[in-house]
Amino acid sequence: MSEPHKEHKKHYVKGVKFGVVTISTSRWKDLKDGKKIIDPSGDFCMEYIKSSGHSVVFRDLIPDDKNMIENIVNKAVELGVDILITIGGTGITGDDITIETIEPMFSKKLPGFGELFRYLSYKEIGSSAFLSRASAGIINKMCVFLLPGSLNAVKLALEKLIINEAGHIKYMLERVVG
Repeated sequence: MSEPHKEHKKHYVKGVKFGVVTISTSRWKDLKDGKKIIDPSGDFCMEYIKSSGHSVVFRDLIPDDKNMIENIVNKAVELGVDILITIGGTGITGDDITIETIEPMFSKKLPGFGELFRYLSYKEIGSSAFLSRASAGIINKMCVFLLPGSLNAVKLALEKLIINEAGHIKYMLERVVG
């Protein structure tokens, strides 16, 4: 009897093209004011992706602004990004609008990502894990992961989930007809 999950690993495509976007109004304002930007989550994301043998097509920093978020997603599609990672804006405050802005753009939602992310987070940080609205879905032939802004959350998502499946995600999205 074959094991489908092992069969899937045979279809692991190398050289996945990533986009990384930090969504933070406060950091964006600092950038506009010419201040030095500290973005440990974005920095880790960039380095981890590259050290895993993939490439980062672009990296950006934008505020919690609906139009700018939609525009950056469209830019990623135009650039042929395979996997877009957004960092920030997934909490429960009034200015956390990443989920409300990007999820309506999904043609398919990947609910298992958010569920598994919160489960793994719970094992690390306890009950506050349910406050995360981390999510994932497909836009055109691009997979989008909406991650919390904390460095630990980004490490967890990349190390335990995203990078492990990146090549298979690209393979599956290239197979999509229509």
